[in-house]
Amino acid sequence: MSEGGTEQRALLCGHGSTRLSRVDILSYNMELKDNGGFLGDRASKKALAAILDKARKPLIKEGRDPFDERPSTDIGKKELDRALEKGDAETAGLIHTVVEEFSQELAFVVRRFLKEKNWKDVERIAVGGGMRGHRIGELAVGRLSALLKAEKIDVEVVPIANDPDDAGLLGAVHLAPEWVFKGHDAIIAIDIGGTNMRVGVVTFDLKKSPGFAGAAVAEREIWCHADDDTTRDKAVDALVEMIGGSVRKAEKAKLKLAPFVGIGCPGIVKADGSIDRGTQNLPGNWASSRFNLPQRIAEALPLIGGYDTQVVLHNDAVVQGLSEIPNMTDVQNWGILTLGTGLGNACFANRIIKS
Repeated sequence: MSEGGTEQRALLCGHGSTRLSRVDILSYNMELKDNGGFLGDRASKKALAAILDKARKPLIKEGRDPFDERPSTDIGKKELDRALEKGDAETAGLIHTVVEEFSQELAFVVRRFLKEKNWKDVERIAVGGGMRGHRIGELAVGRLSALLKAEKIDVEVVPIANDPDDAGLLGAVHLAPEWVFKGHDAIIAIDIGGTNMRVGVVTFDLKKSPGFAGAAVAEREIWCHADDDTTRDKAVDALVEMIGGSVRKAEKAKLKLAPFVGIGCPGIVKADGSIDRGTQNLPGNWASSRFNLPQRIAEALPLIGGYDTQVVLHNDAVVQGLSEIPNMTDVQNWGILTLGTGLGNACFANRIIKS
């Protein structure tokens, strides 16, 4: 297909498209290597647990561990927040030590990213993901900003504007051109992560707020699949059921639901909707050549408004990043980091919108 034909298709809701209506996606799911592993693993959920483990060892040895010698992998972010807020001075100091070391690791990752061709012109980085929704995450973002400024690295670091549980849903509206949703005021969005899967109804009013600036999550359901002994196929069945529930709620609320489902999922998404790699934190093999998530979901869904439903798949960090489009109009190149089970990443360049 000619370059022009490829571009046209990308602008019309293509799976994994790097050219959308408002941004070009310069890079996502960057897989830089570091000491035999992936660079992003230095700032992941597993890395945080390892740092906490190291910091607790002296206290465990002295019988003064505030977490009763439980495995660090069993200590969640909410518990760390409580320990920081309500623990004694020594416990608070322990958490600050963990945040500091994690921030140093994150800064190392960012410095490496900014040396890459697609990231070198990034002016602002938004930090999202599950960790961002907790106090320890907020502190890590603030400390990252301070570390980069101290090294005179000219990039602004900001927390993602929306609640992390909402951001991965809100970005789905930008997977298609705005005109596709004319006459509608809501879509179904899905955010698949290494720990949780979310399905929500995203509402908008393009007459009052062009560009989806006023988009909001009207309703969402969260399933922590990591707590269940599930399989890939059971997970897809659960997603279809959750989508059906969201469709019914939207119809009951008399929303003009567009026949469109936008999905964010870990991994590198191919043009046919299959996933090449990067789904190791999901249950089962989502990167199988015989598995096509958007096709499976489209086949299982009923008509919406009397029309077949268009299902579009993209990387989860990309979709979360797209939620920041209204906040990035004053810069040209910008990026997103998502702190969760893994470290998601993507960078964008704003496109010139012709009036």
